[in-house]
Formats: sequence, C-alpha cells, structure tokens
Amino acid sequence: MSTQKKYREPAKSFRDLIVWQKAHQLALAIYKASSHFPKEEIFGLTSQIRRSSVSVAANIAEAFKKRSNKDKVRILNISQGSLSETEYFLMLAYDLQYTDTTTLKNDADEVGRILEGYIKSIKGS
Repeated sequence: MSTQKKYREPAKSFRDLIVWQKAHQLALAIYKASSHFPKEEIFGLTSQIRRSSVSVAANIAEAFKKRSNKDKVRILNISQGSLSETEYFLMLAYDLQYTDTTTLKNDADEVGRILEGYIKSIKGS
C-alpha cells in the first residue's frame, strides 16, 4: 500500500479549475431559468442576473492569467462581489415568484465555498 499523497496536476487553463467549471454551470443554469422570466424583465432583472452570473466565471478566468497573487486575489474578490449580486437577484426572482431558485441558490453557495477556498490557497502560496 502506497503512503504517497496524490496531487492534482496544476491547471493549464482556467477551464481546468473546478471553481470555474461550477461558476460556468451556474451561469448556464441561470440563463435557462431566466428565459422564463416575464418579457418586461428582459432589460431589467433578466439582464442583470445574467450579467452578474457571467461575471463570476469571467473574473475567475481573467484571474487565472494574472502573474501576481495580489492581482489574482483582487480579481477573485470582484468575482465574489458578482456572486453576491447574483445571490441577491436569485432572492428577488424568488420573491417575485418568477421561478423556484432553491437549486440555483445551492449551486451559488457551492461556488462561493469553492471560490473562498481557492482565494485562501492563492494567499497561502
């Protein structure tokens, strides 16, 4: 029996990051759910929730290419802000009875936990 720890290979692209994969899936799910919002929301809540959810994954992708850890963390903090914005828009959509956002909220919580861990790992390196 081997006592060696197995380590993941370093990510070669932002697409290899689990946090990006989860954030991307969240954005796709929000696009699908928001397609059922009332038509009068197309320039309101529909646009805002889509923009904020895409921003989460986009900022993770951008941070991946930054050279300094300080820059990476700064951009990942922006991603966290976009995630909080998305969580609020999910709450609003639920309160307006546009859709059941329970699964989306759980997915957003998961992205938040993974993102927080990713930031801590960068700060610790």
